Amino acid sequence: MTMKPRVFVWLALAPLALAQDSAPLKLTLHDAVVLALRQNPQVILANLNVAQSTQDSRVARSGLLPQVGAGIGESVERLNVEALFGEPFPGIPQHIGPFWVSQGGIRFSAPLDLTLWRRYRAAQTGITAAHAQEMTAREESVLLVVSQYLGCQRSAADVEAAQALETLAQALYDQAADLQKNGVGTGIDTLRANVQLQNEKQRVIVTRTQLETGLFALGRLLSVDPQRKVELADQVQFFQTPDVSADQTLEHAYATRSELRQIAAQMAQAQLGLKAAEEERLPKLTLSGNWSEQGLTPASAIPVYQYQASLDVPIFTGGRIEAERAKAEITLRQLKQQEQAARDSIALEVKTSIAQLVAARNEVNVANLGVDLARQEVDQARDRFQAGVANNIEVVTAQNELARANDNQIAALYRYNQSRADLAHAAGQMETLYGK
Repeated sequence: MTMKPRVFVWLALAPLALAQDSAPLKLTLHDAVVLALRQNPQVILANLNVAQSTQDSRVARSGLLPQVGAGIGESVERLNVEALFGEPFPGIPQHIGPFWVSQGGIRFSAPLDLTLWRRYRAAQTGITAAHAQEMTAREESVLLVVSQYLGCQRSAADVEAAQALETLAQALYDQAADLQKNGVGTGIDTLRANVQLQNEKQRVIVTRTQLETGLFALGRLLSVDPQRKVELADQVQFFQTPDVSADQTLEHAYATRSELRQIAAQMAQAQLGLKAAEEERLPKLTLSGNWSEQGLTPASAIPVYQYQASLDVPIFTGGRIEAERAKAEITLRQLKQQEQAARDSIALEVKTSIAQLVAARNEVNVANLGVDLARQEVDQARDRFQAGVANNIEVVTAQNELARANDNQIAALYRYNQSRADLAHAAGQMETLYGK
């Protein structure tokens, strides 16, 4: 049996395709944000809400337009004359028919109702609210991804620092063992160096585990296939930012935060709902009619029509109109309270993030100096130990100080970058800063 060429090519390329799918997904911070905005479930749901609001607007608009339909039918009728008039008539049969009736034509209706216009306007405003909600979902998604990516960067830096300290501890252990072998050092120095080496190895294990679990969480946020490994393409670095003004940033946040735009759209909706409730008391005019060809047979059909206008004046509605009006007013008061609470929350976020950013910038400078000093201390302690001036207690102490200085530096860089992200979120610029 011969194999078809297409099947042969597919079988040849299948292992390559599987290898590509299982290859690690190496992402920069920008790549992670773009991927989240494309396939994060919350963002997708927000997009669907916008589409649904658009269709709701179309449905509301249809209520303003004339409704036209066409129909065709054929029926057979038999009428009881006595039942129709309530008594028999001499010389007239008890019934007429059966006979066939054929008809076909169009019908229409056109309501003239101001409340329908208000509902259409409210539905249009609902689209604006849905867009604002979508932006909120996008901003929150970007914040989560950026925070998780920065956390993974911190874990990666911890792993790198731990590996460097392990290498240093190995060199110091080798130095202590060599000195003991040559009769210059003591066994306690070698033992102390070995204990420090095992501590650093354990530190490497712990930091690697933290990095792996952080990457798992990042992949979950990005909706990446769990079988595919995620890797970081960006290294931890310091981004110098200009000084910011709390007042200017706050005003910008009030203008750009999607939460406030969403509340504003909901308030406009509630205002239209209140007007629609008040206009329920107005008379409603409806125009309707139909025109068709009707006859006992299609050949004998003649035009028949009916046009009518009706005016509906509500007099007593059982309190429904008053309840709808009160409900709309309550909704407006709720939204005003939500707006004030949102503005207060945004002000707190902006001022807090600016203060944290300034403090984190100073922490980075201090931490960098601390690492330089700690490295000098290690070098000097090693030289003293090598010269036999001191035992390796000074070396171990210097190692611990270097480890603490590295931790401080990594934590300071993480806090600075996270504060930068928090300020961007407070100002409503997460997607602008990290997604474009």
